[in-house]
Amino acid sequence: MLETLLIRSRAIPSEPPRRRGATSLGPERDRFGVLKGVLAAVPWLQVGMGAVIVLLAALVPWGTGKVLGAMDQQILAVDVKGEFVGDSRVAIERAAGDWIGKSYFATDLSEIKDSLERRPWVASAAVRRVWPDRLVIDIREKKPLAYWTDGRLVSRTGELFAPANPEVAGRLPRLAGPDERVRDVIDMARDMSDKLVARGLGFSGLTLEHRGAWTLQLANGIEVVLGRDQVAQRFDRFITVYENRLAARSDEVSRVDARYTNGVAVKWKAVETASSPKS
Repeated sequence: MLETLLIRSRAIPSEPPRRRGATSLGPERDRFGVLKGVLAAVPWLQVGMGAVIVLLAALVPWGTGKVLGAMDQQILAVDVKGEFVGDSRVAIERAAGDWIGKSYFATDLSEIKDSLERRPWVASAAVRRVWPDRLVIDIREKKPLAYWTDGRLVSRTGELFAPANPEVAGRLPRLAGPDERVRDVIDMARDMSDKLVARGLGFSGLTLEHRGAWTLQLANGIEVVLGRDQVAQRFDRFITVYENRLAARSDEVSRVDARYTNGVAVKWKAVETASSPKS
């Protein structure tokens, strides 16, 4: 009887012992499930690519600086190009020689350009690098149109400049007037010169006085006073009188005053007479 009871008692499954302090595993499993869901929803490929891009963006300036530093050379030569009349190739090369030995990449080309364009004859300077150690400078000089007041020059663009050697410009007309009226003088001179040349007359110069009066100088030495008012009409009147009455005797004319309403006043050159020897 006792054996039977023992056998039966062994056959009855016993309940697993409960852990103290733990009532259920459900909530913990729920929390891990939520975390796994969140992690699964993250676009890890895009995140990784973004991180790589940020890293590369940070490394590019550093790498570029390292590469340029390794490639940098000293400037060893300067080539100057251009047509020179007032300035000279040698002088430009000497001026640009201050940059010999400086960094190929770090040298400020705009600084060289500004320095060269401060030279009186230089209208513009273009500076470029030629790898690995050379600078090339293209110079464009100012083209003088005429001599201006006080021996200065005026360029074809109307710029006044005062080089140390204005005489190298050669034979040019002489213009004069207030500096702020230089464009007016140039425009008037061009108009008169075109009309004179069309009639076989040479233009020598034009002066605008501060009070506004104009005086024309012909290549044959005749001075034409035009005054302040009706300058174009007076100039045309002079042309008419000259062609009809004065052309044949132009070598005798010293001055023509065209400020009259219906004509001009002519000043003739003094006739040289031989003086008799004293007894």
